[in-house]
Amino acid sequence: MTSGRASLTVLFWVALVLALGYFGFRFARPDSGEDIRTSLSVSDVMGGSSTEGFARALEPRVFEFPRDHGPHPSYRTEWWYITGNLENPQGDPYGFQFTIFRSALDGSPPIGASSWATNQVFMGHFAVTDGSGRTFRGFERFSRVANGLAGAQADPFRVWLEDWVLEGPVGPSTDPGQGAAPGTGIFPLLLSAAEEDRGLSLLLIPEKPLVLQGDAGLSQKGSEAGNASYYYSFTRMRAEGTLTLGDQQFPVNGSAWLDREWSTSALSQDQVGWDWFALQLSDGTDLMYYQLRLRDDSPDPLSKGILVDRTGRSELLASGQVELTVLDRWQSPLGGAPYPSRWHLAVPEEDIDLEVVPILPDQELDLTFRYWEGAVRVTGTAGGQDVDGRGYVELTGYADGTTPTRNPAISRGGSRP
Repeated sequence: MTSGRASLTVLFWVALVLALGYFGFRFARPDSGEDIRTSLSVSDVMGGSSTEGFARALEPRVFEFPRDHGPHPSYRTEWWYITGNLENPQGDPYGFQFTIFRSALDGSPPIGASSWATNQVFMGHFAVTDGSGRTFRGFERFSRVANGLAGAQADPFRVWLEDWVLEGPVGPSTDPGQGAAPGTGIFPLLLSAAEEDRGLSLLLIPEKPLVLQGDAGLSQKGSEAGNASYYYSFTRMRAEGTLTLGDQQFPVNGSAWLDREWSTSALSQDQVGWDWFALQLSDGTDLMYYQLRLRDDSPDPLSKGILVDRTGRSELLASGQVELTVLDRWQSPLGGAPYPSRWHLAVPEEDIDLEVVPILPDQELDLTFRYWEGAVRVTGTAGGQDVDGRGYVELTGYADGTTPTRNPAISRGGSRP
């Protein structure tokens, strides 16, 4: 859902939630029951938090699997981020995001022997886009890492927030080729999440090896040393299972993308957000690109991406190699944030020229924090041949400074048809 990924994702939100005591900035009017949320600044939170007591991503490291699929509690924040596009037997399109974030309150271990003592908190986001029904619903959970309510472990691999779970291997191992990281040891993965009238159960099987993002897995986001993450991805996984919409449950299949990142700090004070693209093309190419935005809305030279060919061979993309142009915008009804809503994305050196369009304009998550993340369709050319494709886009920083959201959604989740 993510971000190196640049789903960088929501690090600033998680950090602020924790710093303010989960819901310190959310409150309800006692006379109305109305839930009031403020809009936050990406740069203030991601650039201003103390790093004392935490490890930082300062240089490339040697990844060890399956251990690195598990938690890294010496870093402030990390996430397990999956997005994907699905179809039912009739070909109707659906998108999904499933993310579990781990964040530390401080860099010291908890004091006391109580089973509730912890300095770790988990947050989850789960969203489903129904392309044919023209609806989008997003949900959110928080939990302390105590009494088994939430947690992460490497062997056997499992990440969970109550009954939202990502775990594996389920059945015989299906790790592909050795690629950048032999013995990854977690596939097939089972993803399971349900909230209100939406539910998803998927088996995820990789079709390409793991790829390291940035400089051998070190993804530099800000200009200062340590403003970086450790970041790797599985850019194409076969997904099959069941989707629940209301009182209907039906089979689905499609393709998914998994991002893993951990860090302590990321953005610099002059950066305000990012636009992140994860695209899977019909010729077997996968393309990730994130464009960091400066305060004057210009792209940061630290923006970057990666191309993965059909065999799993990867090639890094610098910001100067990618042309990204906004072709249209969608204005959120929740304060008027002007999100980009159609793009021209080109990599001239690779002979790639694409148009990217959301399957729904409104895929804005109106939870504790507001950001846009949604399923997209792709058309264009690659290597002189026509291609199409699908993917996910994440947009952050656009809702900062807009009118605060007033939404009666419960604190545990929120949705909008």
